Amino acid sequence: MSLSVAIRKRLGNFSLDVQFETGDAPLALFGASGCGKSVTLKCIAGILRPDEGRIVLDGRVLFDSAAGIDLPPQQRHVGYLFQQYALFPNMTVRQNIACAVRSKDRREALVEDLLRRFRLEDTASLRPRQLSGGQQQRTALARILASEPSAILLDEPFSALDSYLRSQLEVELSQLLADFRGPLLWVSHDRGEVLRNCPAICVMEHGRSQPVTTADALMRHPATEAAARLSGCENFSDAVADGQQVSLSQWGITLPIPRSITGRCRAGIRARSLHPVPEGTPHAFSCTVVRVMPDAFYQTLLLRPDHAPEGALLRMVHPAGADIPAPGSRMTAAVNPEDILLFDF
Repeated sequence: MSLSVAIRKRLGNFSLDVQFETGDAPLALFGASGCGKSVTLKCIAGILRPDEGRIVLDGRVLFDSAAGIDLPPQQRHVGYLFQQYALFPNMTVRQNIACAVRSKDRREALVEDLLRRFRLEDTASLRPRQLSGGQQQRTALARILASEPSAILLDEPFSALDSYLRSQLEVELSQLLADFRGPLLWVSHDRGEVLRNCPAICVMEHGRSQPVTTADALMRHPATEAAARLSGCENFSDAVADGQQVSLSQWGITLPIPRSITGRCRAGIRARSLHPVPEGTPHAFSCTVVRVMPDAFYQTLLLRPDHAPEGALLRMVHPAGADIPAPGSRMTAAVNPEDILLFDF
């Protein structure tokens, strides 16, 4: 099964322009808050009407502005898991699930099967306010599957939960969805969540989608600075490359690069790609440790290269407990050429 989306939508000063295709593998719509991820899901589900474009699900045209096609939500066969789950408050768990079953003849058997599969037998007579966060999520997902959808849309399914419960429910959700065969869109701004659950990723920025990529490619070779920021890159600078090396104006350093590129560009260096080296190491640079910020499992060092303007600092990450110079100490740092990210200016 496949889902093809190419739509435009304007909401006040915000413009959405997205284009992507996906099959059975989960696809993440990945971007910062306000970039248009949820608007995209609402257009696919039929809650919002795009201004123009086309949406096709497994050969069925859900929306086509040129042909005048705009199927209502109930005819699209799309399951939508809202951020707050949107359970009917005056219905029990059993009733919430049952109301989504299209076939009256199969309703009772299907509801009982879903109650069992989602471990909801003991809460079947309870209402949403009596449920835990995990039980609410399982009920909402069971209701979606009761409608036998052709595609599932997950709109930041853990945004309302604390970190401990979020990690538990993430495992549950991925297990419950493992047998679903159809397009699955997973909206998130959490990098770890995306990398753990979605082999394909579509980065969104300011309402625009970027080409679908893999999780590995996003981390190793992000196509844009926006994608690099979302993938966790912390250090960025204006730069000038001459085909063999790149000068980074932010920190006053020049480093070798692995591929031939010339002219003005932007450069990124991940904090974990920087490492201390002995003084005199080729292509390394001297700096001063300005600050050390400890965490449970790592330490972040703020470094000022010798020729950097005042206040221009580099972040470097090291495991907690490593032998790190104290603030004010001198050290020499380096980055492997293949770890320097370069983008169009």
